[in-house]
Amino acid sequence: MRRRPMLLAVLFLAIRPARAQPAAPLTVFAAASLQDALRALEPAWRADPAHPPLRLSFAASSALARQVEQGAPADLFLSADEPWMDYLAQRGLVEAETRVSPLGNALVLVAPANSPVAPFAIGPGTDLAALLGPQGRLATGDPAHVPAGIYARAALESLGQWAAVAPRLARAENVRAALLLVERGEAPLGIVYATDARASAGVKLLGSFPAGSHPPVTYPFAVTHHAAARPAARALLAFLAGPEAAATWRRFGFATAAP
Repeated sequence: MRRRPMLLAVLFLAIRPARAQPAAPLTVFAAASLQDALRALEPAWRADPAHPPLRLSFAASSALARQVEQGAPADLFLSADEPWMDYLAQRGLVEAETRVSPLGNALVLVAPANSPVAPFAIGPGTDLAALLGPQGRLATGDPAHVPAGIYARAALESLGQWAAVAPRLARAENVRAALLLVERGEAPLGIVYATDARASAGVKLLGSFPAGSHPPVTYPFAVTHHAAARPAARALLAFLAGPEAAATWRRFGFATAAP
């Protein structure tokens, strides 16, 4: 009779349903300029207990795209320009039918918050080299591969400024690194996105580059080939590109596509 309680305990353990294993996190590779808004959106995503946690990785779109190409297990890729999404699409590394471009941004010129330079209208007559002074450098993403720098080069070429300022660029690894150079006063001017300028108390906005001076700043999102079989990845993409997230994107200064 003494063995009966032990036998019942063994039977109970055998028939008790196994606990559900927590879902593996979703890894999101996102352009550096998206970090504040994405972190603000994370709690809304996690409010549904069925949603897996997020693992967010931020860098220049170029660096992230190359990591995906090299086999990094990202589930979503959120780029700051179309060419780097094209780069992965041409290699079959994103699910083409999931690609969507729900966000837009603007390109702006900033200075340290205590700069004596007053805001002005940027145009063909703007002399950025003179504003930089004899030793100053212009901070922006490296135009060889960082989207912010690529947009900046296009704008400067359009306005006839590229030849004068190209030798004086402070080429940053991503747009937030360029912003930091200006915040610290290490560069008297910087070209960043409007959302970056808005997020920083350490810089002041001097002006916006004319929209026609550079390609439109758009953010394509897609599920990677690595996550093709993960419904949660598609659900996250739908959430980030959908109406629930749109108000947060706008609060951080992004333009959102019409519903």
